[in-house]
Amino acid sequence: MTMGSASPAATLRDAVALRALVGGEPVVSDWVTIDQPSVDRFAEATGDHQWIHVDPERARRESPFGGAIAHGFMTLSLIPALLERTVRLEQRVGVNYGLNRVRFTSPVPVGSQLRASFAVASVADVEHAGVQVVWNVTLERHGNERPVCVAEFITRHYF
Repeated sequence: MTMGSASPAATLRDAVALRALVGGEPVVSDWVTIDQPSVDRFAEATGDHQWIHVDPERARRESPFGGAIAHGFMTLSLIPALLERTVRLEQRVGVNYGLNRVRFTSPVPVGSQLRASFAVASVADVEHAGVQVVWNVTLERHGNERPVCVAEFITRHYF
């Protein structure tokens, strides 16, 4: 898998800057290419060796998608890394808090290019002087009208 190394679209230094993004336009990541070695490493790490992911020849012959596809959870796992490359948070620490309403709405054929858009839905105060952010995330595949994944991603930040 190859990810671009462009500068983040936004730099946020405090909770006020995060709150200013609520209801605004999403920030969009650079494209990332999904390759077979990355899919194979994900399969090895998770123990999910279903042939539709790790056997390109069989997938070409037998799957309804015409070839190997990335795991849905691999696609989902890209969200934190794409957020980090898209939004620079100048914070003491940030943590992933969870996900809501995840859907895998379209397959990701190996060789696809994906990118994510991140829209801040809400920012709420939490203990230890932190904030919890709900991001509406849409992962799209280059050249495909339908998103490949939509999710609410929840993070906590301590500035």
